[in-house]
Amino acid sequence: MKFSPIHYCLLIIICLCTGCANITAPPGGKKDKIPPKLVSVDPADSILNTKVKKIVLHFDEYIVISDVTKEVQISPILTIQPNVTSKYKTVTIKLADSLLEDNTTYRISFGKAIKDLHENNIFANYFYMFSTGAYFDSLELHGKVTNAGTGLPDTGSVVAVLYSASKLDSAVVREKPKYITPVQADGTFVFKGLPDKKFRIYALKDYNGNLIYDGGDERIGFTENVVRPGDTAMPPINLRIFKEIDTLSKKDTSLVKPILPALSSKKSDAKPSLSYFVNADTSNPGKRTVEITKPLEVTFSRPLASILDTKITLAYDSSGTEIKTTVTAIQDTARKKVIILNTYWRENTLYTLRMLKGFAKDTGGLEAMPSRYIFRTKREDDYGKLEIHLPTKYWAKKFLLMVNNEKDTVYYKPVTDTLVYLTKLQPGKYSMRIVIDENGDLKWTTGDLFHKVQPEIVVPHENVINLKPGWEIVEDFEQPVKPVKPANPKTRASAAEIKPK
Repeated sequence: MKFSPIHYCLLIIICLCTGCANITAPPGGKKDKIPPKLVSVDPADSILNTKVKKIVLHFDEYIVISDVTKEVQISPILTIQPNVTSKYKTVTIKLADSLLEDNTTYRISFGKAIKDLHENNIFANYFYMFSTGAYFDSLELHGKVTNAGTGLPDTGSVVAVLYSASKLDSAVVREKPKYITPVQADGTFVFKGLPDKKFRIYALKDYNGNLIYDGGDERIGFTENVVRPGDTAMPPINLRIFKEIDTLSKKDTSLVKPILPALSSKKSDAKPSLSYFVNADTSNPGKRTVEITKPLEVTFSRPLASILDTKITLAYDSSGTEIKTTVTAIQDTARKKVIILNTYWRENTLYTLRMLKGFAKDTGGLEAMPSRYIFRTKREDDYGKLEIHLPTKYWAKKFLLMVNNEKDTVYYKPVTDTLVYLTKLQPGKYSMRIVIDENGDLKWTTGDLFHKVQPEIVVPHENVINLKPGWEIVEDFEQPVKPVKPANPKTRASAAEIKPK
């Protein structure tokens, strides 16, 4: 068989295609979810009588490091932090060995700093330990941190820190602590590898990560007593973090020059106007129905000088007949551009608000134009009801019951009965707590670090209450302890009694 030039060309093309296919990796495949594996450590982990200068971690694959300042911590803390670098399959840690103390156990934790190169799988929960003495410190301290204002765990950027007992309280605002440990999601913390020494302990919500209490928006928690690891007679460590009243950050505005408006040589042809809007309007679907638990508000474009409530009328529809009702108009003392209209609202009723010419004037004597607004009030079934049962131990004036929804506080009063009944509540999620008002000022009072004043105690209700329209929920502030019974698949238990209206 004779081959023509065309045959030779086809043969070459087939060979090239076959060769390309042989060097191309097949697409797809399972994603690598395996974290890097530590192959060896130099010098070996857990060595004694050594002031370590350099540590090299060898891994089985290429790795990278990130957030070293935040994730890599040495305890006790050094004034010069370890220098951590990575190259290929190794991580190198260099220490200023001249800063290492004698007879001290050092523990380096890496957090989430070490990851593999391609998939960012984290090499987690690893720490390296060595001692400059003949033994390892092995004592521990356990405790819990709560938000003083809510009584619930508060873990965002919160750490527990230890200072030597010989340090004054001012050390927490001047220098870094001796030991540090993170606070877990449930508010608990544990220090490990501690010596048998006395410490001062604090909880710190450290926004800028400098491990120093800077005041302002940062929060602090403390205990009046020193703590000692291994002391079995020591009471549980409970740190309640709070934000202090910051009197130093208030600016003196008396020396601030006012910003003057730019002057223009051109005269404006636009006439000044006094416009306004009402938070209820039939023409606006979002404002078509109004709450029966709140007053109406009229907001103006300019500060008001006077209002005439005789020129403001409100009427409701009763079987086709318009009936006038009493309405009072009050200028808001804090908001000079706002008028508050109060009346007794009827549920599911059509109202007409009329504001006649001259009902309001601004400081320049300009009158507001007349207008009419038509709207309907909500029904009783648009709201929920909450019946709260309180233990008798909270029946005293120093106990304040606070009930909150997701936006605001809906109830905040002293406990005068073991039953509190709330109606006309907006549907949504509710929480409640008891404030122990020791100073009798009818509010929760924060703490003061340097005056050794703890914040007032807050007792939280553990459950979130999901209130729906037309529902009435009965909730015990403290859930009664029930005897343990064998599980019965035919019965169900609920945390609250729900009674549809």
